[in-house]
Amino acid sequence: MSTQRVAVLYGGRADEHSISCISAASLLRAIDRERFEPVPIGITRAGEWVIDDVDPRSWSLDNGDMPTVEMKDSSRRVVLDVSRGGDGFFVEGDGGRLESLGHIDVVFPVLHGPYGEDGTIQGLLEMMNVAYVGCGVFASSACMDKHYTKILLAAAGVPVAPGITVDARDFDDASHFAANQEDLAARVKQANLAYPLFVKPSRAGSSFGVSKVERPEDLAEAVYEAAPHDWRVLIEQGIDGREIECAVLAATRHGKPRTSWPGEVVLDARNSDDDAFYDFDSKYTDSSASHVEVPARLPQETLQQVREVAAEAFTAVDGEGLARVDTFVLPSGEVMVNEINTMPGFTSISMYPRAWEASGMPYQKVISELIEGVLE
Repeated sequence: MSTQRVAVLYGGRADEHSISCISAASLLRAIDRERFEPVPIGITRAGEWVIDDVDPRSWSLDNGDMPTVEMKDSSRRVVLDVSRGGDGFFVEGDGGRLESLGHIDVVFPVLHGPYGEDGTIQGLLEMMNVAYVGCGVFASSACMDKHYTKILLAAAGVPVAPGITVDARDFDDASHFAANQEDLAARVKQANLAYPLFVKPSRAGSSFGVSKVERPEDLAEAVYEAAPHDWRVLIEQGIDGREIECAVLAATRHGKPRTSWPGEVVLDARNSDDDAFYDFDSKYTDSSASHVEVPARLPQETLQQVREVAAEAFTAVDGEGLARVDTFVLPSGEVMVNEINTMPGFTSISMYPRAWEASGMPYQKVISELIEGVLE
């Protein structure tokens, strides 16, 4: 049986660049090389596509380093011919001469955030008529923007956290938005939102720019911290509930979504800090800050309800391939959706592979199903 050639894209222009590199490293270590021939293609922060002499499989978070894709003397630029489909991947040789990378059967875009998880790369691959893993243009774009995710889910009858969205483009940057403090506090009050609040960029991931706000006087500064990541900023009511995550898999276009056992990221830091939340450090750089429990320690009927809500949310946004649906489980047992990640992290400590592992599906099998599903 001949192997399928899989272009693995990683890096990218988003804040999550380094996390994408680590995710790709984990995937490349796990992929079944008897069935698939991976072709790693890095994307620099400037948007250059390159073939490098660095093996991404060597990257990890064990030493705290955050790897990046860089254009070096040893790098070769990748050039695309969108009219040639899977034969349209070339690399620059000596003197700028283009050499074929060979036929690409499928692309696995292990890219997080803007320019990778937001429908842009998906649109490019659609134009090339190249099969790719993951959600399509619409679902990727809609789920990248938390504002529109909430609109879609609410319209489908899926409960979401109450909140408002503000446009920070016209705010007073010189004062760190202090001049807008009174108006922001008034809008929160008008929406009947109760503190604590969570302020977050609408189109960003990996907890970049996210702040917990306990008092009205801290609201403007929190919006200021979020604004560099996106001018559209969400102000959401803090939910008194547990954050439970569920992995969704729908490898084939016509297949019904399957759900893993829901898991929970337990913040060990809460033993000493009740205000701790799942920020960037506790996700990626501080292994002592949290640990994952799958299945989450909840009643069986509640776990099943999370799975049902996750599948419903995935369907509501027209999801394909994979996603991680993050929910809140309230003390009453009600389940509401926080957000949907259409290309969840694949690092060694990420929830998505660990949830499927605990559900009886090894990481390598998940990867194989995702690739084979789009080749049918």
